[in-house]
Amino acid sequence: MLIKNIEGLRVSQIRDLVDQGGKFVVFPYTISFILMTLKRSSDIYFIRPGENTFKYSYGYVLLNFFIGWWGFPWGPIYTIGSLYHHIVGGKDFTQVVMSELIQHDPEANTSTYNIGGVVSSNSGDDTAQAPTYNIPV
Repeated sequence: MLIKNIEGLRVSQIRDLVDQGGKFVVFPYTISFILMTLKRSSDIYFIRPGENTFKYSYGYVLLNFFIGWWGFPWGPIYTIGSLYHHIVGGKDFTQVVMSELIQHDPEANTSTYNIGGVVSSNSGDDTAQAPTYNIPV
């Protein structure tokens, strides 16, 4: 997914903004066609500390309002769930996005990773060997 609203920021600056109250959110929306209902999410938006999410979510609110209700039986159910997430400011993905950004930070020391409690080292005796990452599936 594309992360919007972080243009020009380094990972350390993003980490500082998240510590001050910033967050990464998505806005779910529902599209219904009488007997078929699709539940989707927007791109990821970075919400700066003290910023209102309405300017990012109003298009998805309108999409839910006009197109989400018409599917039977899941249209109204998914639309109400989507609207709930718009009211509370979006579905929070801050921890997931920050772990991914920190892991791929070019300024960070990434000689070892601890993913899912498994420590993996990228620095070995054999420099010709490609690094191995233990990522749980």
